[in-house]
Amino acid sequence: MELSDEIIINAPKDAVYLALNDPEILRRCIPGCEELIQHSPTDLEAKVVLRIGPVKASFGGVVTLETAGAPDAFSLMGEGKGGAAGFAKGGAEVSLTEVEGGTRLAYDAKAEVGGKIAQLGSRLIMGTARKLSAAFFEKFAAEMEGARVD
Repeated sequence: MELSDEIIINAPKDAVYLALNDPEILRRCIPGCEELIQHSPTDLEAKVVLRIGPVKASFGGVVTLETAGAPDAFSLMGEGKGGAAGFAKGGAEVSLTEVEGGTRLAYDAKAEVGGKIAQLGSRLIMGTARKLSAAFFEKFAAEMEGARVD
């Protein structure tokens, strides 16, 4: 499964980059995130509860950031396990570009799912992925503009 999008965030690039590396901001913005622990500047551990169609599962996972191109670009890789519901793993390339009115955040993500959630079909999974992505960016943009959304 592949997903890409971009959004203009009304904030300077450096502020957007710092917020994308702030575990508390990310915890508030990631749909279903119950816990996000930063073990090092590049390693995070998360617990997320999601509903994908009829399947509701708690996923525990790890995310590793590669920040060599920061703050202009960075990548992340992650893997989550949801017990009987299955697993998800993948990564994303993120770029930040200063534009009039703020920062353009663009990403290209690839993910693979297995287990019960994979049996739901790619159409349902892609629809859910797009919905979750949109929810994250809506909350993130609101956080950056000072209008926290819970």
